[in-house]
Amino acid sequence: MKKLKNKPVPKEEEEEEEKVVNGDMDSDDGSIPSPVVSDDDDDYEGFSDSNDSSKNSDSESGSGSEQSESSDDEDGENPSIDGGSSDGADDLNQEDQSAGSDDGLSDGGDSIDSREVVDESDSSEDEVETRNTIGDVPFEWYKEEEHIGYDKAGRKIKKKERMDKLDSFLARTDDSKSWRTIRDELEDEDIEITKEEFKTIRRMLKGKAPHADFNPHPDYVDWFAWDGAGHPLSNAPEPKRRFIPSKHEAKMVVKYLRAIRKGLITFDKPKEKPRYYNLWVDDPEKPGHGLSYIPAPKPKLPGHEESYNPSQEYIPTQEEINAYQLMFEEDRPKFIPKRFTSLRSVPAYEKSVKEFFERCLDLYLCARARKKRINIDPESLKPKLPSRKDLKPYPTTCYLEYKGHKGPVASICTDPTGQHIASGSHDGTVRIWEVETGRCIKIFELGEPVQHVAWNPVPELPLLAVSMGQDVFVLNTGLEKEEHKMIADLLRVETSTTPDESVIVISLTYLLRDSKAVLIHMLSKKLTQRLPFKLHGLAVSSTFHPSRSIFFVSTKKNVRVYDLLKKKFIKKLEPGVREISSLSVHPGGDNVIVGSKDGKLCWFDMDLSSKPYKILKSHPKDITNVNFHRTYPLFASSSDDCTAYVFHGMVYSDLNQNPLIVPLEILHGHKAVNGRGLLDCKFHPRQPWLFTAGADSVIKLFCH
Repeated sequence: MKKLKNKPVPKEEEEEEEKVVNGDMDSDDGSIPSPVVSDDDDDYEGFSDSNDSSKNSDSESGSGSEQSESSDDEDGENPSIDGGSSDGADDLNQEDQSAGSDDGLSDGGDSIDSREVVDESDSSEDEVETRNTIGDVPFEWYKEEEHIGYDKAGRKIKKKERMDKLDSFLARTDDSKSWRTIRDELEDEDIEITKEEFKTIRRMLKGKAPHADFNPHPDYVDWFAWDGAGHPLSNAPEPKRRFIPSKHEAKMVVKYLRAIRKGLITFDKPKEKPRYYNLWVDDPEKPGHGLSYIPAPKPKLPGHEESYNPSQEYIPTQEEINAYQLMFEEDRPKFIPKRFTSLRSVPAYEKSVKEFFERCLDLYLCARARKKRINIDPESLKPKLPSRKDLKPYPTTCYLEYKGHKGPVASICTDPTGQHIASGSHDGTVRIWEVETGRCIKIFELGEPVQHVAWNPVPELPLLAVSMGQDVFVLNTGLEKEEHKMIADLLRVETSTTPDESVIVISLTYLLRDSKAVLIHMLSKKLTQRLPFKLHGLAVSSTFHPSRSIFFVSTKKNVRVYDLLKKKFIKKLEPGVREISSLSVHPGGDNVIVGSKDGKLCWFDMDLSSKPYKILKSHPKDITNVNFHRTYPLFASSSDDCTAYVFHGMVYSDLNQNPLIVPLEILHGHKAVNGRGLLDCKFHPRQPWLFTAGADSVIKLFCH
């Protein structure tokens, strides 16, 4: 085998090699010059020696003695490529590696673990290779271990000690650069992002190039040199069609010419500027500012009053000027005209600066909004209601008057047969009238103002209940055709000391409202029971269901519905009015109307909701009473404004169809006394008639 001989090295090259070994020689661009390999055996032999020296310099021991030994070996004998020489070199390298590994293990492995392995790259930027080589293995697998992975040599990478949450929070608070620090879980270390990296991230988020020097739109560089070009791009001769006029273009010119002559194509004439223009009007040729532009309101133009020499009729007298001083400031005129002999004698306006400033404030402080107006016929917004002629019969005119009371008539009620009507007044009397003739049949003197009267719903027992003060009187009207034994049994009381057998006082009977309590009395058993429910407020009005054992009690704010047999609360109706004054239940039992003291009438559908189905704002004053007709689809309301409103209220058997409510008539005729008008209204049980009672001591009957 051919041996490589050592070639003598010049002194200058020897110094350069020593610089390379010691790491002192750097090129201008920061890179280490690579040795040049020649075809000569001697040159190759020198290259191998220098390569051995670089290996020794990069060993893990890194001691200066080894570097000196490598330099001495270069001056000594050259090793051959035979097996003996190569084996010796390999032995030396293995000894160096073992020595380095022993040193690392003796130090506890810190020097090896903390060292970062950097590979040379041909790119312009140095990329640091990751130390941990676990790949895509989940970090949870190393959660309970003392290491986080392995390096390239297969050694464990130990975890670093972490601070608890409180210490880490305090450290982040004290460190102003903590917001730029991110955690690298793979390498188990904190990395601080530099300003240049932040700028690069921002450019990438904006869709720009990472490097700031990169130009995405460079100037176009023409690759063809046009200056001094001796030949064109194409040497083809000019075609003949470029020298002959186009027949198609001639046809189009003739077509347009004929269209202009016939007037099919017109041209806009130039606008002539007007010779005169209005000084106080905005320039109409001024372009707008878009749809959102709203012009400022114009100030009021001066009139005859602002003239320096106005007419005598515009100049106020001294009495009028004195009267202006007694007026409120907003009602006082802003300008008082005066007369001057000439324009030269007119003084400066003392409020000009103030008014100009207020005008500027109005322009930029008062927001202007554009209102969109829609041209809609108001009649089309009204609901389509049936004609009133189709809804007859209903009461329209006053047919009869019942006079005799000396005080306001507080309550009226008709008997089930419809032949008689009872009335109670504040004069302490209860009167019974014949409906058709208006004749007063009986008068009961009770001595106290009567609050309420009610007939017994059973026609065979013509009893009348009268409420006054804290007591309820049950009166035997004596209108039965034959003596009824049951009436005597109902009115017989063993402890009674009343001389008149027709008037029997039974304390706290039929119905009493006293201190949030409602008492119900059964005449047949002569028992009084208290309503087993708690009322949230004072009771205002109450009534029974027409066919079921359901009881309605209204307070000032709501209406509560109870089941007397099951003794449970059913529903609470919330009208949302100021104060409830009265209520009435439909004969079907599923609808309720409520009157309030703010003039609102609320219609409730029990099966629909606890909120009002309809709210009718009809009366300007308090509603005193509301009432349903027993057979006709009518209901009415009376108010202190001396009027009674009659409505058509049809309730359908189909649950999918809403009730039909139509206003029909407004009934007048009563007079107001001490601010009170109508106090009560009741329908006739069989006819579409309405009875009204007023504070003027008169009862009126309205018929169809």
